Amino acid sequence: MASHIMPTYGRLDVCFERGEGAWLWDENNKKYLDALSGIAVCGLGHAHPAVHEAICNQSGKLLHTSNIYRIGVQEQLADKIIEKSGMDNVFFCNSGAEANEAAIKLARKFGHERGIDFPAIIVTDLSFHGRTLATLSATGNAKIQKGFEPLVEGFIRVAYNDIEAIRNAVANHSNIVAILVEPVQGEGGINIPANDYLNKIREICDRHNLLMMLDEIQTGMGRTGKFLAFQHNGILPDVCTVAKALGNGVPIGACLASGKAATILTAGNHGSTFGGNPLACSAALAVLETLDKEGLIGSVEAKGRKITSGIAQLLQGNTHVVDIRNKGLMIGIELDQPCTDLVKTALAHGLLINVTQDKVIRLLPPLIIDDMQIKLLVDTLAMLVAQFTHQLSTPNNHAA
Repeated sequence: MASHIMPTYGRLDVCFERGEGAWLWDENNKKYLDALSGIAVCGLGHAHPAVHEAICNQSGKLLHTSNIYRIGVQEQLADKIIEKSGMDNVFFCNSGAEANEAAIKLARKFGHERGIDFPAIIVTDLSFHGRTLATLSATGNAKIQKGFEPLVEGFIRVAYNDIEAIRNAVANHSNIVAILVEPVQGEGGINIPANDYLNKIREICDRHNLLMMLDEIQTGMGRTGKFLAFQHNGILPDVCTVAKALGNGVPIGACLASGKAATILTAGNHGSTFGGNPLACSAALAVLETLDKEGLIGSVEAKGRKITSGIAQLLQGNTHVVDIRNKGLMIGIELDQPCTDLVKTALAHGLLINVTQDKVIRLLPPLIIDDMQIKLLVDTLAMLVAQFTHQLSTPNNHAA
């Protein structure tokens, strides 16, 4: 069947019609365990009653007025985010890429206010910050940048989890105004830095009057076991971006600022037509209230350990498994061979997973996943990986 949708996605041939909790059903009523959560979006699972009620109630009252006027539920959401994050204020938009665009603009204005004509931001290899032209330029992936040159200037790239590389860059470039990193790289392959990596970045930023900017689009909303991942380190960034799970499927993003960064953008500097509208903010407010009411964040680290230890036990001795790593419910199983075929194989077995960087199986299950679902996830995935790697070890397995 011909489609009038631009072919920008290599879509799998399945169409979901409904969901409940960690489950999805396709148009043929086949049931799937969602271990991807719409790529870390549906942290509360599908069709959560609180989010459903908030959307229904708000849609019957008011959808949009624009940011020309005050928006009551936007102010409530801002208060809640600031209470939970410790930041000072927030700009609302519609996506993670837009939140990062706001952060980039904020950093550039900060630089110009310091008399720096061509401000630069340190970013890292294997990072992912979005697909707009500026966030694409900041992203450390040449493959997705190809064909969109000339890229936006003003980014200096260094290796991830390499503090000396950051120190050298700062020493050699007097126009650096900010450092932008992910606390855990999701698209980059679930890359988890040293425990003190963010603390040392904070020290560098303080010493050189730079903005510490954290992209928490994927790590935020409790996915690592804290509301925001930087809270594991007992620090406060100058800028923090969130999106994805904030609305549990309703598009919303936010750029949080603190301290000197909170006063940089003023009236007329930035804006968004739909950003922070009543519908999106009502959904997000319901998400934050549910996280608190159900105490979901407190169980994330234990669930992550249960999944990774279960998979490790079942795959013990499998020489094709390079590493199994996690930060809360951000989980990566790295193999020594490309394994993108496992996505389709898992789909056929009623399990939704993802492969990033060709060799890393990425799991981002909803925070509400229960013990029975964890066992099913562990048993099914371990079986599929064992079968896949057995084929790799079988002589002439590529023969016709």
